[in-house]
Amino acid sequence: MPTAIAVTGADLVLPPTDPGTPNAAVLPPPEGRPLDASVADMQQLLARYGHVVVVCPTAAPAAVERRLLAVRGLLESDRIALVRTDLPPLGTAVLVRQLRQLAGCDFSPGVLASAARLLAHYIYAGAVLGSVARLDRVPVSLGSHLKGWLPGAHFAVLAGPTPQIVRLGNGETPLAGPEFTTELLLARGQLQTDWPTTTLAPRWRIGGPVQEAPLPDSSPGWWGTAKLVEFAAYLPDLPVLYQLVSSVRRETCHWCGMDLIGDRCGFCAAPLAPPAPPEPTLRAAAPAGRGPGALTGRQEARALGAGPQPGAPGPAGTYPAGLGPIAPQPGPAGPQSEALGAGDHPTRALGPSPHTAPAPHTTRALP
Repeated sequence: MPTAIAVTGADLVLPPTDPGTPNAAVLPPPEGRPLDASVADMQQLLARYGHVVVVCPTAAPAAVERRLLAVRGLLESDRIALVRTDLPPLGTAVLVRQLRQLAGCDFSPGVLASAARLLAHYIYAGAVLGSVARLDRVPVSLGSHLKGWLPGAHFAVLAGPTPQIVRLGNGETPLAGPEFTTELLLARGQLQTDWPTTTLAPRWRIGGPVQEAPLPDSSPGWWGTAKLVEFAAYLPDLPVLYQLVSSVRRETCHWCGMDLIGDRCGFCAAPLAPPAPPEPTLRAAAPAGRGPGALTGRQEARALGAGPQPGAPGPAGTYPAGLGPIAPQPGPAGPQSEALGAGDHPTRALGPSPHTAPAPHTTRALP
């Protein structure tokens, strides 16, 4: 049974890429809806799917998040994951569709919920704006504000994975694009421009024809203007998405027991437990600088179990009670690849190079 993917608005639901893509459940807004009705909606999803992953943008009204937290608290359920994302509306809709694609695969609910942070790093979301005067979700320099007062000034803004603002015109600085093959999705507002199709798509080596979708209702508020054309470059193929997620090492949440990838559980938000420190091992005293109470070389060998005690005959290979041979310890572990974090950018492992998983944890133990 696939995990249910739920969203906080119908404008975040894009058409499926293929008939096998599951639909998304749209949670009604809390305005004018009693709390018990929201609880009943979530109970139905849990009864049908078992686990629910709710994608809620950080730009959503505070009442939406409070309602979701209240529903989860009243149900006392650990099967509801609340995934927050800073992506703009069209990028969030792309992320939701990718999660819907992966929900039909064999990933556990915990891996699916924590994969949202990984997938967001591979979505290049931005817009062409007629003004940046009210843009407050991407850092805007004073120079960009001043240039915005020029007649006919247009700006290309990249919200993620790395924020960037350039003024369109002769000698413009190119937007930093993906280093792998993507498809481009557009949502047109009130701004009349073909820059995304005539300039951006060739620069970013878009693999197929540019797709278009209706502009999300929350886009003008997110970008601070209705004069915009929003765009998002993304990975469209399910096999590539599957390989990307499955190549990351899985961990087990020490708090709720869910599977996860990265450094935080998608269900309880508990951070990944740090690796256990290596256990202390017995070491012989240094030969130089021995004090009055230091052991001799022969006494050291006897204390470590290197041979039988004098005057205590026994079969070869036997040791005094409580002591035994010290097994050779493995060398120091190599650099540990860190699990993917919120501000980290994953290695570009798509296209010609396969995405490799971080090295497993290595701990020492006495026999």
